[in-house]
Formats: sequence, structure tokens, C-alpha cells
Amino acid sequence: MANNNNNKDKYKKLGLSLLFDGLGMVTFMIPGVGEFGDIIWAPLAGWLMTRMYKGNVGKAAGAITFVEEALPGVDVVPTFTIMWLYTYVIKKEKVKQIIDIDFS
Repeated sequence: MANNNNNKDKYKKLGLSLLFDGLGMVTFMIPGVGEFGDIIWAPLAGWLMTRMYKGNVGKAAGAITFVEEALPGVDVVPTFTIMWLYTYVIKKEKVKQIIDIDFS
């Protein structure tokens, strides 16, 4: 049952990531509104990233998201979706090394 909840949470984060990346791109697409929208969206996006992903990785991703959204012309980078891919596809679980010692 716990695995089902983890999958549900994983796909909920994917949906939110796509939504938040879409919102970030909307401010880029509307002429004249983009820069003003980014003043509000950049800190909010950074904060949202730190809430979605805990620990130092979430803090680093939040800072990167803030900078990406605040800089003009780079709003098209889907940082939320990239973070989701990093967390659930690229990052491997730490595996304890097993050393087999033969005493024969």
C-alpha cells in the first residue's frame, strides 16, 4: 500500500511540475507582462520548488529556479520538470556495497 502512495505522490509532483513550468512560460509569452510577472513568479517558483523537494537538493533547485525565472529570456527552461526527472528517473538509490569474503 505504501508503494501505491509513493507512486501517487510521484505523479502528483509531475502534474504540478508541468503546471508550474507552464505558468512560468506564460509570463514569457505575453509581451510587456513577462517582466512584471516574473517579479512575482520568480520568488514564488523558488519557494514552491523548496516545498516540493526537501533538503539541500530542494534548496539548490529553488535557488536555480528563482534565478531562471528572474533572468529575462530563459523562462522556457522547464526547471520543475527537470527536477522531477532528476529525482524520479536519473537519481539512483544509494546501494550498500556488499563484499563477499570467502574464508575457505
